[in-house]
Amino acid sequence: MKKIVFLLLVVTGYVLNAQVSVNPTSFEVDEQITITVDLNSGATNCNGLSSPSKVYMHAGIGDNSNAFGFNVVGNWGQDDGIGEMSNNGDGTWSITLTPETYFGLNATQAANATQIGCVFRNADGSQELKATDCEDFFISVGILNINIVEPWANPVVVSSGNDLDVRTNLTYQGGLAPGSFEIYFNNVLQDSGNGFSTFLGTINNITTAGTVRVVGSPLSAPTESEETTFEVILAPSVVSESMPVGLQEGINYDNADDTKATLVLNAPLKDYVYVVGSFNSYTPGASYLMKKDPTSGKFWLELTGLTSGQVETFQYWVYDSNPVTGSPYIVKTADPFSTLVLSPFDDSGIASTTFPGIGTTYQYPTGQEREVTVLQTGQTAYSWNIANFNKPKKEDLIIYEVLIRDFDSDRNFQDVIDRISYFKNLGINAIELMPIMEFEGNESWGYNTAFHMALDKFYGTSDKFKELVDTCHQNGIAVILDLAFNHAYGRNPMVRMWMDDADGDGWGSPSSENPYFNQTAKHSYSVGYDFNHSQTITQDYVKRVIEYWINEFKIDGFRWDLTKGFTQNCSGSDETCTNNYQADRVQVLKDYADHSWTQDADHYVIFEHLGGDTEEQEWANYRIGEGKGIMMWSEMWHDYTNLAKGESSSINISRIGHTAHGFTGKRTIGYPESHDKDRLMYEMFTFGQTGIQGNLNASLNRMSALGAVFITVPGPKMIWHFAELGMDDSIWTCSNGTVNSDYDGNNDGDCKLDTKPQPQWTENWINDANRSQIYDDWSKLIKLKINADVFEGDYNITTNTQTPRISIYTGNESTSGVTLKNVIVIANFSTSSQNVNPNFPYGGTWYDLMDETGNTTISGGTTSVNLAAGAFKIYGNQSASLSTDDKVFESGLVVYPNPTQNTFKLNKSVNEVTIFNLTGKAVKSFKGDFNEAHAFNISSLPQGIYVGKIKNLNSSQTFKIVKL
Repeated sequence: MKKIVFLLLVVTGYVLNAQVSVNPTSFEVDEQITITVDLNSGATNCNGLSSPSKVYMHAGIGDNSNAFGFNVVGNWGQDDGIGEMSNNGDGTWSITLTPETYFGLNATQAANATQIGCVFRNADGSQELKATDCEDFFISVGILNINIVEPWANPVVVSSGNDLDVRTNLTYQGGLAPGSFEIYFNNVLQDSGNGFSTFLGTINNITTAGTVRVVGSPLSAPTESEETTFEVILAPSVVSESMPVGLQEGINYDNADDTKATLVLNAPLKDYVYVVGSFNSYTPGASYLMKKDPTSGKFWLELTGLTSGQVETFQYWVYDSNPVTGSPYIVKTADPFSTLVLSPFDDSGIASTTFPGIGTTYQYPTGQEREVTVLQTGQTAYSWNIANFNKPKKEDLIIYEVLIRDFDSDRNFQDVIDRISYFKNLGINAIELMPIMEFEGNESWGYNTAFHMALDKFYGTSDKFKELVDTCHQNGIAVILDLAFNHAYGRNPMVRMWMDDADGDGWGSPSSENPYFNQTAKHSYSVGYDFNHSQTITQDYVKRVIEYWINEFKIDGFRWDLTKGFTQNCSGSDETCTNNYQADRVQVLKDYADHSWTQDADHYVIFEHLGGDTEEQEWANYRIGEGKGIMMWSEMWHDYTNLAKGESSSINISRIGHTAHGFTGKRTIGYPESHDKDRLMYEMFTFGQTGIQGNLNASLNRMSALGAVFITVPGPKMIWHFAELGMDDSIWTCSNGTVNSDYDGNNDGDCKLDTKPQPQWTENWINDANRSQIYDDWSKLIKLKINADVFEGDYNITTNTQTPRISIYTGNESTSGVTLKNVIVIANFSTSSQNVNPNFPYGGTWYDLMDETGNTTISGGTTSVNLAAGAFKIYGNQSASLSTDDKVFESGLVVYPNPTQNTFKLNKSVNEVTIFNLTGKAVKSFKGDFNEAHAFNISSLPQGIYVGKIKNLNSSQTFKIVKL
């Protein structure tokens, strides 16, 4: 007969150290206590609190199985006074409470409360203090406590016929005490002992489920006694049956029958799984025990009797009969492949205007814990206006990076839809959204993704996001998503199903059995828990996520966050190894790129690697002959910041383009600022040279020139949102408006992730002359870049100078041509006027390309152009149109000006012109005998893209026109 042996871990419920104390040390639930935290007594590896203005205790109370199980008090990240502590003036903070009333316990809870769990945070939750090894602090409740040391989880899973060891101890007046012990199973005495402070007893030959009850009394006070219980579950027999062909992990809807859905879960090393949900009142039963496929080992279950269109919720209750030390016997989790989850942590903070039905139709089930998956058969498919979007060429991409949370006041998808004309007028042709997948918390950057296939409800619904993508596509704008696959955190189901959870609170880090995650990071840039991309199970998961977003949402590209972490060869402290060439990382990321291209041949694959050229060259040049190649982020913040500030050194901007990286194709996405670095405007205004520092208008004036010396360089480029309006709020701006930065060259304050203000809209920056000038200038630069073929050519940059010169050309740089084949960009980033030599490659007339009339010219023999501080010039050997060239006009038809605000003209005589919006509805019509150059007035139409159709007797032609 097999005997289950448990290792002694910790005395559950009594983890406390010098940082936290309670007075009195022993107390009952109805007695007043004072809890004190000492911020002077050393740092922990869970952030710690650094000179906080306020300290909050986030606390719960429960029994030995879960210190937070009965009730939790505190609203993480909210400065609302709930759990606020008093400053004692000596680095310690205290709170006085009576547990029974503070936690609102009912009589049953008060009788069974044995421990308080707590952590401490600053006002906005950006800093937290935990105990050693990131454990919560635990305070025992009661003068007398009987504690289960092993087994370490509740319930315990036992196979029929096995024995179970039970180790228990007794604390009296706050310390271990000798006592008498009795162990009962289903109220039948199994074992007993006397005089032990820790007692080991055994329940033999368990053949049924039941309750273990342990009773203890101290020898020094034999009339007092205490008891505690835990449950024993008998492992069921799992049916081995082949899974139907064609099923994928997650929810599989039956296209022919809306009353059915089949669930599939891959849970290696787990013994059995129940599906529990709203359809069975969250009660496990034999009919909801998942079957197991004998070939793949995956669990599966067909649900029947569902109501079409009805919202259901469910979890998997995953059991392990003999887990590794510290791991739970049961984990309750949502489906890793959920496309919509409900959360007990976040949903109350989501507006019903953003996600209609939240809290009603989509209501978290009472009595449960942690996320649940939403299942809904018979959903209506979204009707796409643009079924097949023609993506902009990689070489022409001007990507606009957006954090939806900080883009506009509602902080949702609708905000982006409503501002589509802002993007269109600027001229960008791609939007890159920082992570929008279900992340931990609400107001986050999103890199703490918990469910990679679920949209975060804080931003809106699935249909609303599809509308956003559709609207972008209608306006010629591609949509790129940020993917965080380097890491995940504790709410991720793949972390939780195989986790160490010695304290039994339902949270933990990856265990030694985790098939998806490393226990320790294999690179030096670790955050969260490190994905193991060498595992086939991880690779399959990633590829499934890729397929979902491309096929379900028509996403045009992915930006892969922190790709340095995709290796298994290094350690958390070895930065040299992490930054060196790693063949495993190169191969797995190529494989992910290949998979993207199997789903969408023109998919944009972008890596945030920021590493050495050898590895990046291999990716950038990969399958380049097929028009593919992986695009690489190229951060140039340091040099562009120094250039902007008027510095005279560390201003080498050559790596803004592909040539300095050694890439065959133009696959460098160069940018001077992004979400990870502070604003150039803030740097100029705060740290710039004399004449710039403290001078807002001087700083704003230099932003146009900065655009000129990065946007024009051939190859894709990126703009961090509102740089085009001179955004000058530091990324270290706190929620209260202060800037918290410990400036040491990295400006690494603690408010980087805080929600930012919205001055671009509240202060109407678009109508501020100095700010709108940047927007207008960058718009012209972007349209030049996209429309003129010369900007897909070669280039040279004269750098390490405050007056950089960029030569852009096609063919022979020194040979003239009748088309626009040469462009010269010059700028002055000193703090005084400078005479700059444009060094034209040949003589003749050169045109100022920022002048839309084409009338401003200069002689090619000019050797000195006077530029004021912060000024720039762009010259071309021919003039260039700034109009949007959609390349859909039929032969010989010219529409001008395009874009237009009020009227447009045609180069042909026509009898009829009809204007349609992108849904196909006729919105304007002109009939008559119109000569060429007749002005057709469309000033009454809203901003957007329209399709025009002209008729002449038996012929017709179409065109596109942009209304500003």
